[in-house]
Amino acid sequence: MPQPEESKNRIVPGSTNVPTGKFPATCKSPPATINAPTIAAAVVTKLNTALSSTSIPAILSLFLNDGFWRDHLCLTWDFRTAKGHEKIAALLTSGTLIQSIEIDDSTAFKAPQVTAIDAFGDVMGIQFFITLLTPIGKGKGVVRLAEVDGEWFIYTLYTVLHEITGHEETTGHRRPLGANHGAVIDRRNWADRRDSSRNLDGNQQPAVVIIGAGQSGLSIAARLKMLGVPALVIDSENRIGDNWRRRYHQLVLHDPVWFDHMPYLGFPRNWPVFTPKDKLAEFFECYATMLELDVWTGASLRKSVWSDEKKEWMLEVVRTKDDGKTEVRSLNPRHVIQATGHSGKKNLPDFKGAETFAGSRICHSSEFQGATTGNGQGRRAVVVGSCNSAHDIAQDYYEKGYDVTMVQRSTTCVVSSDSVVNIALKGLYEENGPPVDDADLFLWSIPTEQFKAQQTKITALQTANDKELLDGLAKAGFKVDQGPDDAGLLMKYLQRGGGYTIEVGAGKLIAEGKIKIKQGQEIAEIMETGLRFADGSELQADEVVFATGYGNMRTQTQQIFGDEVADRVNGVWGMDAEGEMRTIWRRSGHPGFWFMGGNLALGRYFSHLLALQILGVERGLSLTY
Repeated sequence: MPQPEESKNRIVPGSTNVPTGKFPATCKSPPATINAPTIAAAVVTKLNTALSSTSIPAILSLFLNDGFWRDHLCLTWDFRTAKGHEKIAALLTSGTLIQSIEIDDSTAFKAPQVTAIDAFGDVMGIQFFITLLTPIGKGKGVVRLAEVDGEWFIYTLYTVLHEITGHEETTGHRRPLGANHGAVIDRRNWADRRDSSRNLDGNQQPAVVIIGAGQSGLSIAARLKMLGVPALVIDSENRIGDNWRRRYHQLVLHDPVWFDHMPYLGFPRNWPVFTPKDKLAEFFECYATMLELDVWTGASLRKSVWSDEKKEWMLEVVRTKDDGKTEVRSLNPRHVIQATGHSGKKNLPDFKGAETFAGSRICHSSEFQGATTGNGQGRRAVVVGSCNSAHDIAQDYYEKGYDVTMVQRSTTCVVSSDSVVNIALKGLYEENGPPVDDADLFLWSIPTEQFKAQQTKITALQTANDKELLDGLAKAGFKVDQGPDDAGLLMKYLQRGGGYTIEVGAGKLIAEGKIKIKQGQEIAEIMETGLRFADGSELQADEVVFATGYGNMRTQTQQIFGDEVADRVNGVWGMDAEGEMRTIWRRSGHPGFWFMGGNLALGRYFSHLLALQILGVERGLSLTY
């Protein structure tokens, strides 16, 4: 998901550059002498006693002085991280205490164990998973303990709401019967009922309308479906997955399959490690069918008005039906979710002279569907940008015989696919790793400051592994960075949504001089024959592709819903002062309006939390608008 290249530590405007955390001291006791289950049980007993007596001082006494309590929806209907006794106390007094916790020792991965609580072996402690009860439901979490002067304290505690009592997911032993046995009035079969639901027959009204049928829209639709919250997805494409089918010809996901599973329905065991775009599009179409999601394709929002008085939306949706006829439907959902992609409208600067360009193609990367086969000899292609899409497009041009130059304005964080798979995700998201839901719980249990500290170490290992590649890029004039505060690709993605590339071939071509680099210069104007830069230099081109990314999601909000809605929502993406993501998957600032975005892994996890928040509003459990 490339964005315009910016300086090394650039973050989304209005967000916080989270500091790099510090780990506690490693335990002094020899690991072989530590009885992890006994110590964990003792800490849990003390914590339950403190919770039952609602004694905040007793709770605080169990934490390191600079320990963390990260909470997603258990204590408050929000995402919070509190560090240190004072802030943990403030968090607990501002919310509702959980009632009790239990150790989850159902698998070896979850059970109490002596392990590296810094993920590298420098700091040994105890880690275990928990289940918990809240006044409204059940949750899960992860605890990490550190030893100080022979005593064990909570270093990090993560609590996350998993289900609301009486409104559990209709999965497993709660799955629907699927048949109407005996004498019943309604004898419609499954196909009849699906058609009725999908078409909203009888003026049915969804509680939620989701704009966009990509991975984000389908993930949240699936979560709401399992919670019994009626939701309708609308998408302007003719088929589910067309937004992927239309992208450039060679596109393949750069994240491995183990990181990319969808909720409830993972990829089959024979699925390739890296998913081709058209294969992903087919999967999305099958996913919607198998999970019985109500999706209108060929549909667009013509009008949207929010009523503060009625606490509902008034939407007009123009839809092309299966029979080819067009209809306009009026809908009154209580919630609208913008799931139109991680970013907003495309960034395509209005360069002076663009209308004079005499080459065969000048376009944004979103419009690029591939270099012309067999037509590249003697032709010059320029790719403006230096992140994932730019690399893929430049490689495509090179393979088709073009003379290719990449324009890099500042720096790019570069990590090889090998380093991502065998260092960054190793042991957690891999063939022999834990179930993906357990891996997700483990990953998001880490407070952002501590995650950043871990990523700094991971980045150093990746840099060493990629030394030959990075040295070659530097020699070729391609400038690299190691992410914000040397915390690497994942932190750069979370802080600003781009500025990186996962190397799958183009980087080597750059290092070998097969793809040329124009670095550090702004484009002054577009000429008939190519580009002129701020320093007066020129670059001849027959084709120019601007892989310059996209704007913030709020730019798409303005386009779809207008200024009245866009002006009320908060800044999207980047991090708040506690290290939690801003606005995305949380209350937006506008009543009844939510943002859903991110890659497949983010969508898989946070769609559940967004669905629970909407369910809380629907059932009158959370704060009302």
